[in-house]
Amino acid sequence: MLPQPLLTPLPRDSLPAAMQASYDRAHADRGDATFVAVAGHAPELFDWYAEFYQKVFYGGRVSVRYKEIARLRLSTAHGCAFCNKGNRKDAERAGLTPAHVEAIERPEDPIWSPAERAVLRLAGQMLLTQPRGFLSADLYAELRPHFDDAQLFEFGMTLAVLTGMAKFLFVYDLVEKEPYCSIGQPTHD
Repeated sequence: MLPQPLLTPLPRDSLPAAMQASYDRAHADRGDATFVAVAGHAPELFDWYAEFYQKVFYGGRVSVRYKEIARLRLSTAHGCAFCNKGNRKDAERAGLTPAHVEAIERPEDPIWSPAERAVLRLAGQMLLTQPRGFLSADLYAELRPHFDDAQLFEFGMTLAVLTGMAKFLFVYDLVEKEPYCSIGQPTHD
């Protein structure tokens, strides 16, 4: 079901030119652009988010392939249909095969390299559904042969932004959810 936010989505033509391009990409890759349309109320915040993607997600110290693995693990577990549609395509563009995408919830699957397995475990600790997530000494020891501390810090910051954005997108009903998604469901206050 498409989102029905309380915040008013702006018409595409009223968005700044760069946001119109993002709106068009969202429609093409994900089937909806509600997030972009609502973000038009605060284009400077949308620009900040786009800059995060350019400088940190697609830039930074950590290979995009590892970030795509972690991002797909988060969106699949969280149940973001909007995210999954694009993240699957982006993961395949980063070199993951359809078999990798199918195994995203199974870190122990032999398809994963030791570094990828460690990334999946780290992402598992950052899930919204994992309130007691923790970078344990054992997980750190598993990650450390593949990533230095600067890369691990970048990973943590990247996953924190993605997880926080997921919570925001669900609570504000800005994205389509998978049928199994329980985050952002109405509660009785």
